[in-house]
Amino acid sequence: MNGDHAIDRATEVFVAHRNLLFTVAYELLGSAADAEDVLQETWLRWGQVDLEQVRDERAYLVRITTRQALNRLRTMSRRKESYVGPWLPEPLLTAPDVAQDAELAESVSMAVMLVLETLSPVERAVFVLREVFDVGYDEIAAAVDKTPVAVRQIAHRARRHVDARRPREVVSQREKRTVLESFLRALEGGDLQGLLDVLAPEVVYMGDGGGVKHAVLRPIVGGEKVARLLVGRLSKNPIPIAFHHTLVNGSPALAIHLDGQLDGIIAARIEHGCITGLYAVRNPEKLSHVTSETPLTLQ
Repeated sequence: MNGDHAIDRATEVFVAHRNLLFTVAYELLGSAADAEDVLQETWLRWGQVDLEQVRDERAYLVRITTRQALNRLRTMSRRKESYVGPWLPEPLLTAPDVAQDAELAESVSMAVMLVLETLSPVERAVFVLREVFDVGYDEIAAAVDKTPVAVRQIAHRARRHVDARRPREVVSQREKRTVLESFLRALEGGDLQGLLDVLAPEVVYMGDGGGVKHAVLRPIVGGEKVARLLVGRLSKNPIPIAFHHTLVNGSPALAIHLDGQLDGIIAARIEHGCITGLYAVRNPEKLSHVTSETPLTLQ
């Protein structure tokens, strides 16, 4: 294979799998900006590979991406230690086809992404590759530098950990939107009882301002506390505020606009017809991927 043809072929293969590689990197990192950096690093290393020696191009690319993401995860852990307030995954504006793919929508939901944050880097990589992308144990072992036997043990442990913390009920997109509409109607009307009706008694509210925008510095737990906080903040805000329905991470969400400018995203965890989790991202550095759709795929 001559040089120019090899470069063309490498580019063709990389572009064909780019959306998949981004999805893998994003699920491993929870950060679109870092996922984009990982893709750049993956491309540089892919360009040095002798394609004639590669039997499975998809698997090889996923392996490179996983290794680069693991390196990035270790760097990110140090950044998170000094992060001001709670750290939430970076929200993505997603197309309707992501919401229609139940498996993909769940895997990138804010609720599941937060559960993944509680895993170690290797546990997260093994879980995501096995449970989300159905990668074989031998391939995962090569990607994380473990034996297949060790990977099976890690996968079992990570699956048990995630299953104990992820939402157990499958909620339709229609029900999610209906609940979110009830929440917004009560919020805009300053209806405290209306909010209490839609918020679960054990609801958790988390805000991510990154020290740049005002946000709660620790989770707020309890329906009445969260309802009073939201109503109080909205009533005291001197700047015109508007909410717009949108699709974020494969689920209905709310975009917040202050004086006509995008100021944040509110995502929700919904179970049994109530909101059990509210996640407000206001850090401007995490809002660059909610202005245009990000294509995601499991293939």
